[in-house]
Amino acid sequence: MRVLIAAWIGIAALILAACQGTRPAKPGSPPIVVLVGVDGWRWDYPDRFEAPALLRLADRGVRSDGLIPVFPALTFPNHYSLVTGLRPARHGIVSNTMLDPAIPGRFSLANTAVTSNPAWWGGEPIWQTAARQSVRSGTMFWPGSDVAIGGMYPTYWRPFQHSLPPAARTDQVIEWLRLPEAERPRLITVYYSDVDSAGHDAGPESQAVREAVAREDHELGRLVQGVETLGLGSRVHWVVVSDHGMAPLSGDRLIVLDEYLDPGAVEIVDTGPWLTVNPLGTSAETLYASLAGKHPHLRVYRSEELPARYGLAGHRRLPALVALADEGWYVVTREQLARRDASRSWGGAHGFDPAERSMHGLLVAAGPRLEAGRRVPPVENVHVYELLCAILGIAPVPNDGDFAVVRPWLR
Repeated sequence: MRVLIAAWIGIAALILAACQGTRPAKPGSPPIVVLVGVDGWRWDYPDRFEAPALLRLADRGVRSDGLIPVFPALTFPNHYSLVTGLRPARHGIVSNTMLDPAIPGRFSLANTAVTSNPAWWGGEPIWQTAARQSVRSGTMFWPGSDVAIGGMYPTYWRPFQHSLPPAARTDQVIEWLRLPEAERPRLITVYYSDVDSAGHDAGPESQAVREAVAREDHELGRLVQGVETLGLGSRVHWVVVSDHGMAPLSGDRLIVLDEYLDPGAVEIVDTGPWLTVNPLGTSAETLYASLAGKHPHLRVYRSEELPARYGLAGHRRLPALVALADEGWYVVTREQLARRDASRSWGGAHGFDPAERSMHGLLVAAGPRLEAGRRVPPVENVHVYELLCAILGIAPVPNDGDFAVVRPWLR
């Protein structure tokens, strides 16, 4: 009878594991995940430029033909969607620059006094999901990781410092992996930004981007070698992602806002691939009429009338008017043009429609639990959170991703 009961218990455990979609790690060797974020790394850079370390990981893992960003295709909304599985309408980071009538200050990349306010950040990032299930984490930079979201920080974290060299970021990750088992984080994030900076400065097909790809690929190679040297190769899983791609700009493709309205008479929140603006001393309808249909490469919407596929219509953190430039076009003011060094290249930008191929980012995942040599079609980035939870063996909180999308990638 005892043998029969034990057998039934074993069968039940297997059924439960299958239903949950994850398998428990072997005792004494729980999986480790290193989430590598390479800002602005377009989906086709590994083939266009030399990235041997990344391609070696792709050969022994899963590579997507593109990671589709959420709208808007900007840094903060997409990095936060990657670690929450939520679209911006639910996690609240709807742009790199935002206003909220209920929160003082202007949220922007440079304004850390405002961005560090947890009131901006909704949802539950992966390091919180991990902590609630007794899994330690270390974040070597990631948007939101240096904010006490829900009153919590990662186990180990560093305040963002743009000037910190990529090598120093790599060194910190290896130091965390060197910690004794009882102290070592099992979820680690690391963020590199050289490729994005080069893409903005010189454009996505430039020599500067080629060199930045080589530098970041070198750091990825150092990480992999560090893991092997520490004897952790059988436990570490790599998930390499980017937030968006990059499209080339040109001085011949500018939309000068002053030709349609007085920039000093409105509140401009964002310019570039998209324009977000509030009326000042006039009505939203008057503002809409001044821009709608005036330029063939600018689509203008009242905030509440944004197309449903963008998922942000009427969000309280969007200004009254949202205008989207066609790929490669750029909204500027005359004042911005006057301040700009005319000798500089226009370089590149992101923030265009996420459906554009140039906006698609990178996804490569490799490790013991992942299929080897698998190539998959482009996938939305909200599914990455489910993948991270599945590898770590932790239960995800409700999110906009779907485990069925990533299930076939797992052994």
